[in-house]
This record gives sequence, structure tokens and C-alpha cells, in this order.
Amino acid sequence: MTLEAERTLRDEDLTGLAELAAQLRVDAIRCSTMAGSGHPTSSLSAADLLAVLVARHLRYDWSYPGNPGNDHLILSKGHASPLLYAVFRATGAISEQELLETYRQAGSRLQGHPTPVLPWVDVATGSLGQGLPVGVGVALAAQYLDRSPAHVWVLCGDSETAEGSVWEALDKAGHYGLRNLTTIVDVNRFGQRGPTELEWDLDTYRRRVEAFGCRAIVVDGHDLGAIDEAYGQAREATGPTVVLARTVKGKGVPEVENDPAWHGKAFDPELADRAVRALGGPRRIRVAGPKPPAAPRTAAAEHRQPELPRYERGTKVATRNAYGDALRALGAARPDVVALDGEVSDSTRAESFAAAYPDRFFQMFIAEQQLAAAAVGLAVRGYRPFAATFAAFWSRAYDFIRMAGVSRADIALVGSHAGVEIGPDGPSQMGLEDIAALRAVPGSTVLSPADAVSCAALVAQMADHPGITYLRTTRGKYPVLYDDGEPFPIGGSRMVRDGGDVALLGTGVTVHLCLTAADELTREGIDARVIDMYSIKPVDRQRLAETVVETGGRLVVVEDHYPEGGLGSAVLEALADLGEPSRVNHLAVRGLPGSGTPAQQFDRAGIGVGAIVSAARALA
Repeated sequence: MTLEAERTLRDEDLTGLAELAAQLRVDAIRCSTMAGSGHPTSSLSAADLLAVLVARHLRYDWSYPGNPGNDHLILSKGHASPLLYAVFRATGAISEQELLETYRQAGSRLQGHPTPVLPWVDVATGSLGQGLPVGVGVALAAQYLDRSPAHVWVLCGDSETAEGSVWEALDKAGHYGLRNLTTIVDVNRFGQRGPTELEWDLDTYRRRVEAFGCRAIVVDGHDLGAIDEAYGQAREATGPTVVLARTVKGKGVPEVENDPAWHGKAFDPELADRAVRALGGPRRIRVAGPKPPAAPRTAAAEHRQPELPRYERGTKVATRNAYGDALRALGAARPDVVALDGEVSDSTRAESFAAAYPDRFFQMFIAEQQLAAAAVGLAVRGYRPFAATFAAFWSRAYDFIRMAGVSRADIALVGSHAGVEIGPDGPSQMGLEDIAALRAVPGSTVLSPADAVSCAALVAQMADHPGITYLRTTRGKYPVLYDDGEPFPIGGSRMVRDGGDVALLGTGVTVHLCLTAADELTREGIDARVIDMYSIKPVDRQRLAETVVETGGRLVVVEDHYPEGGLGSAVLEALADLGEPSRVNHLAVRGLPGSGTPAQQFDRAGIGVGAIVSAARALA
């Protein structure tokens, strides 16, 4: 049986949709029972919602998931993966055998929660409250950059509306008037441990949605005709739409309907057999939904090498200023580069890009979760997003960054005002955990340039570097150490000063402290080498091995960061792997800072010039 989308919904269409929904329910039960785990009841409640969507409204070429004209379907309630995979089987994207025999099995692409290992999945979901924020980024790209007719459909659970990120997303959807974004909320009344906060209070949901500038449509989530009409209205809307669908958890299986005890539990084989028979048994319905319109043909944008800013050696420039200069230069050479801000662009210097390319700049205001999610969404559509805020504030969005790693998203993040270097603002503004947090993300890259030349060179590389790339910048101005055009490959380091008695390893601002300390050590007759460890992940293992041999293993590592997980950890981990004998003094911020000048902060934190000299003297 094949279902084709038509403009008018007839009785036979309703019958076909009901049959498709039954198949989706049956397949969700079968695959989760075969796996012995999963969330069948969360899938059953939304089966009607997805049956209508994929048969009649989702414009998608399943044989060509890379079609730029395709709509996007994001399953924010990622635990309902049995339903999504049942859809994939109904469209012919996967086989019945793959669904039933590999779901949740080792090595399978049908994982417990969806990931982009499947070409029809844009982003990894399962950490609730993230699908809609990412959908906002996808919709921004389609509506404002691509001028594409592609529509973004996001299926959310009602439990995840307790996440503030959902309302950040709706706020930005309303602010940007995203007419191509439809959120479908499966209001089945139950979460993991019992009733949700609002249960079936659809009127309160409606009022909250409307307060954020979105249109709300309340429907019976099992009335196929009402669902179809709501989706039709959403497609023609002039702004973002939220379909609030009242559903029953476990719908179609009376033994478990509306029973919170069945959340996250696969049916045993006997119950599954009874449920499948009650639903009419397995089916072989093949659904052919509407195809996307032909995507507008645009000439491939030529990527040129950017004309990077130039700086005179010795002049004092903050690396945050160099970031802004380099990003603007990158924007001139790369039309795929976009920038996002968390209402601090005057501090991060992203305002330079905004002034030059306002059509490629998106303001997320003080909503760091949405800032990270929008970057991921823009990357889904093929753009290279650079998102910047204070280094400390990225901690608010850490789960989004973590999930971006699971999604294998290619995004660039920038954290300014890092460490005690910022001075009198105090610890609430100091990024002292950011290196550790970003190093822990799978596939990430962490960079911390010491001067403007190296910063600009690294920004240029970030546009093509895979995965999540994080750049740490300084608030203060420091001397330019290098000549324009010098190479700074990711994974490398630079020996700024040679010496054989002891090596001082710094990153960012501490490179300058190490250089001053090296001058004092010279006066004491100690020959100190200074290495700029601008790439913290990956760290320059070859340089470390050479340095250990050439200095007798005497190393002082200095970082404006807490000791856990920063440069010191990266160096010690590399040395452990290399098996080279060494003696390491690790200087880091070990107490809670307060206010003070940058120099006072360095001294109080134990990473100032005096502390470096003492640590080197003790080794040498």
C-alpha cells in the first residue's frame, strides 16, 4: 500500500492514515521488544502526529537526504526513537530487518536516541529541550540566508517544556518571525516519574506560547483530520507555529494507556504479541509523502584566502580585538561564515563582523543555550558559524556543546574575558573552567593564542576545522610576539625563546608572564626556554618530547585557569603517554579570586612573574 499526499483529505485518506499510524505503533513495539529496552509508550502517543506529517506535509526526498530543498524533521523527544525509526522503515529509508534486528544493538546505526550517523537525522537528540533550539538555527539559515521554502518541523514532548531552553527558542523564533518553523508538542500528560507540571492544561500552554510571539493551535492529537488541518495552517503561517496536541501515552494499547508506570519500559513478548494483534498486526505500508520543490540554483560561492589583519611586532593588541578583525576578514572571503552573539559583541569584538555583514549576523541576546544551539542549526544547513560570549558564560550552555559533539557539528566557539586576567570584575566573570570543559567534548579543539598575529591565523583555520573548535581570548592588550604571516598550525606550538636549563610552558596571557620571568632568570644565570602552547587540544606532543630531552625534563607549566583539566593536565597526560621522565611544577589558579588589577590577580593566584621565577629556580 502506498500513501500519496493530496490537497483534500477524504475518507479513504483518513483510513490510510489510520493504517499508517497503526503500522508505526506496531513497529515501535516490535523493535523495542526485540531490543529489550526503549520507550514504546512515548512513541505510541505521537504516532498519529508523525503519520499525518510524513504522509501529507513533510516535503522530503528520502532517496536524497542532502537535498537543500528538503524539509527538516527534528525529534526533540529523542527517547521516542522507535517511532522515528518506524517512520524511516515506512518511507523505505531502512529495511524491516534492520529495524527489528539492530535497534539498540552494538554497532547499529539505530541507536537508543537518534544521531546523525543516520543521514536523515540532522542532530543528535535525547538530552531534552535541545531539538527546538537547534530547529531555530536551522530555520534562521533557511529563511534568512538560503531564502529556501524548506520548513522545519520539531516534535517535542510536554515534559521538556519545563526546560528554559524551550522558551529561549520560542522567544527567538518569535523575535525573528520564523514562519518556516513548526513545533509539535506531544502533550501526553506524563513524564518519567508521573504527571507533568501542567498535565493536560492546554490553555496554559497556549497562553505561554502566545506570550513568546508564536501562534498556538490546540488539537486532539489522535484526530487525524484536525492534525492535518493544523499542519496546513502552519505551512501557510506568517510566523512561528506551535501545535499543542493532547494525546494519550501508550495510545492504541489499552493495557498500558495513560499509565505512567510504563515509561521507558519495553513490552515483554506476551504483552507485545497481544498489543500487535490488537493493532491489526504487522503491515507493509510504504508512504510516499510530498516531494520538496526544486531548490533554487545558486552558483557555488568561491572561498578565497582571507586578507588577515596585520600587526606590528611589539605593539599591544588584545587577542579579542584580533578575533574581531580576523572574523571580519574571514567574512569577506567566505560567504558561508556567519556570526552569532550573546549580547556581548562589543566585548568579544564580534561587532566588527556585525557592522560589515549584518545579514549574516544573528543576535541571540543573553541566551547562551540558544546561542550554542543556533550555531549547530546553522551548521546543519552548511554554514560555518562563529559564536562568541564570555568564556565563563559558555558554562550555561555546556550540555548543548556536549550534544553538539555527539552531533559531530562543525562550529567555532569563542570565549573572551578568560581567567583572572580580566582584573577587578571578580570571579563571576572569569572563565577558569572553560579549557577543561571544552577539552572533555569528543572531537573538540581548544586554542589559546598569546598575541594578535597567532590569533588571526587560528581564526582563519577554524573556518575549515572539523568538530567543535574553541578559541580563548584576552581582555587586556599584550605585545605582538610574531611577524605577520608566520604559521600557527593547529596542534603545534612555538618556541619563543630558547634555553636548556628549564622550560616555561605558557598559553595565552601566561606566555607574556613567562617571557618576563625568563628575563629575570637570565639575570640569575638560569637559561630558560619559553614555549607558547597555543594549541591545548591537540597538544604538541613532539615539542614536549624534545623539550623534556633538551632541558633534562625540567618544566614549569603556567596557566590562567583552575588546575583541573587545563594546560597542565594536557601536558601531563601527553608526558605520561610518551613515558619521558620529567619534573613538572604546575602553576594555576588554585583559590577563589576576588577583585584587583590584572597584575595583583596574577600574583594572588600564584601565576605571576615571581611565582614563575621561584618555580623555575627550584627545578633548575
